[in-house]
Amino acid sequence: MNKHKSIDHQLRATWQAVAKVYNEQAVKHDSTMATAFVLLNIDKEKGTPSTALGPLMGMEPTSLSRILKNMEDKGAISREKNPDDGRSVIIKLTAYGKEMRKVSKGHVIQFNETVVNNVTEKDLEGFFNVTSRINELIADKEIYKEINKKAV
Repeated sequence: MNKHKSIDHQLRATWQAVAKVYNEQAVKHDSTMATAFVLLNIDKEKGTPSTALGPLMGMEPTSLSRILKNMEDKGAISREKNPDDGRSVIIKLTAYGKEMRKVSKGHVIQFNETVVNNVTEKDLEGFFNVTSRINELIADKEIYKEINKKAV
């Protein structure tokens, strides 16, 4: 199969290009794309329980722990006991974290506006339809359904 006609190759190559662009911007602020992603997923007013953050972002706890430790060391977040559950903590943005969140959000908005201004509405709608359908097929375990039946 020609890799340029392979859906997974195009998704992976495009995501790697997007990640590179975001990381190039993040490094200008002594940050990373992963840190920016965390900043954007923490409720800016109430904070977010640490146990909810990983699933919210589709991130493994070990990776997230490392990022949170780094963010805490840089003063972007603080940890407070969860009043509803003494076993967990709430991750809250500090003033610096809120400022960095604004920067991150600005880069995401600029990225989206640039794509929207350079792609037809029909093509963009098709992109969202295709990616939504791919996610449904994966969630419904339809991709390897026949292979899995034969293996049993």
